Amino acid sequence: MQWREEDWIAQSSKKANSILWRAVEAQHVAATMSLVDSLDEQHVLEQILEANKPPIPPDYRQFDFLIFTPFRYTSAYASRFRRSDAPGIWYGAMDRQTACAEVGYWRWRFLMDSEGLKAGELRFESTLFQAKVLGRQIDLTKAPWKALSAQWRHSADYSSCQALADAARAQGLQWIQYGSARHPEGQCAAVLDAACLSLYEPNHQETWVCKITASTVIFRHRGDGFSFEPEVDTA
Repeated sequence: MQWREEDWIAQSSKKANSILWRAVEAQHVAATMSLVDSLDEQHVLEQILEANKPPIPPDYRQFDFLIFTPFRYTSAYASRFRRSDAPGIWYGAMDRQTACAEVGYWRWRFLMDSEGLKAGELRFESTLFQAKVLGRQIDLTKAPWKALSAQWRHSADYSSCQALADAARAQGLQWIQYGSARHPEGQCAAVLDAACLSLYEPNHQETWVCKITASTVIFRHRGDGFSFEPEVDTA
């Protein structure tokens, strides 16, 4: 099917808002605490670590670290809507389960790609929080984009999504809504511009415990929980 990003963006882009869930690692405080003997030592260690991180972009210094952190770093490893070493993108999901499924899949990939670990299991904690996004966007689950849903949700080939993100930035779009490749019923958001993000108030956070083996990913939070069987990427 032939398509032109500029035409479709002009046809379908609009200002829209949503409440998004994001899962982040919950162990940074425990990780530094295990290396020190006092609160003062931990404070000094965290200052040293902060000084060696990339500087916060000036335009983002007014934001909470939960908002600006993805924009602070580049990576040699590409993601769905970001080429390697390209500007950061803040990824979120429309519901808790999808947010967990996305982060759980990549932890599972880490386990399976580690020859010495894949016969065992991983356990970790994630903090889930909500942010509000308000800005100009396109929704890939709606026409005309949904006609190419196989490209946007491909489990391993991100080239079409990355090309679309380039076109979206060029056209001044701030975020992209799309269907999750890891949780078929879920929807995600790729936020290109931190200026359209803010923490949702009240700032409610949840700690979810995850256990990952070669065959299963399990998440639990108090009396709630779910599990799924990851699928190997196919080209």
